[in-house]
Amino acid sequence: MTPPPVFLAALGVVNALGRGKRGVLDNLMGGARPSVVARRDLLVNGAPIYVGQVEGDLPPVPADLAVYASRNVALVIAAAEEIRPDIEAAVARFGPDRIAVVMGSSTSGVSEGEAAIRHAHYTGAMPSKFDLHMQELGSVSESLARYLRLGGPAFTVSTACTSSAFALAAGRRLLRTGVVDAVVAGGVDSLCKLTVNGFHALSALSTGICNPFSRNRDGTMIGEGAAIFLLQREEAEIALLGAGASNDAYSMTQPEPEGRGAEQAIRQALADAGLAPGAIDYVHLHGTGTQYNDAAESKAVARVLPPEVPCSSSKGQIGHTLGAAGAMGVAHSWLALSALNEGRYLPPHLWDAEAEEGLLARTLVSVGQRYDRSAKGTVMSNAVAFGGSNVSLILGRA
Repeated sequence: MTPPPVFLAALGVVNALGRGKRGVLDNLMGGARPSVVARRDLLVNGAPIYVGQVEGDLPPVPADLAVYASRNVALVIAAAEEIRPDIEAAVARFGPDRIAVVMGSSTSGVSEGEAAIRHAHYTGAMPSKFDLHMQELGSVSESLARYLRLGGPAFTVSTACTSSAFALAAGRRLLRTGVVDAVVAGGVDSLCKLTVNGFHALSALSTGICNPFSRNRDGTMIGEGAAIFLLQREEAEIALLGAGASNDAYSMTQPEPEGRGAEQAIRQALADAGLAPGAIDYVHLHGTGTQYNDAAESKAVARVLPPEVPCSSSKGQIGHTLGAAGAMGVAHSWLALSALNEGRYLPPHLWDAEAEEGLLARTLVSVGQRYDRSAKGTVMSNAVAFGGSNVSLILGRA
């Protein structure tokens, strides 16, 4: 018997497409790239590199949370504030100790640590305001829990680019086991030199704007942002129907070439949701634009799902948000399913349309493409990470 679903009752989101659901949705469906920019201050050699950045000032971190003050925490606050009324309603109903916080991140406040080390190099001492909490991974959830005055379990998942997808699955598990009555879950990561130069050292960065699934693809593009959901048992518009995960342990940095681990996660998610492959109306791909990821994911999707299922990756619009990527894919899928998407548009896939044999091409979504008339409203979002980690999540309209 399939357990009852858990519902994604509210979404707060900020990324290179904008701030808030309306702005992100409009730019996403319009195929816009408002904040994909070339920067010269990230690579150590000073070369320009394209990134997806969040524009403008972020909310200040309160004084009582100064030990956590980082761009990551500011992004978390920006996303959480969008759903603050929903969270406060949950607190009023269940009490603060019955609400958990589960976040995914791979950088935390590393950028602040970089600046502190640079300061120490020139002055001989670390800045007086720097605190290790700023870049400690667990503080991502700890700071959010303290900001929202929540007393339930609070922990951070860090499995590279599947982190926040795992966080959502973990949040669902907390609800199903009765540990809590609501969960604030999602992911966040911010731009920093460590990750940009790390990907560059692996020859995994695109020389221009990333071009997923093209024969001309040459790497990914790093981005930043936060996506936070309120999970609950009570029925809402969109449900988290299924979750599947695997680890193929093929390589620390390269996916298993045939996509067997990704395939296993997809099949597990379908079984968990009690759905046949033909029930999926759309797939939000991990789609990084790297040679190996796109090839492996194409094989996995082709073996499991019908050949006509529409697919797309949003990396060409926001970049790869690393630990936030899983939640960001779910956020874009959530927006595509929600009543906000009155035109029933599908998230488009931005690329040069230069296909390569063996890669997904024919069903990649074009700007302005809509759901098929027979679509029931069931979508899948994939996430793949270093170390062979794979997660697939399935969402559906209640």
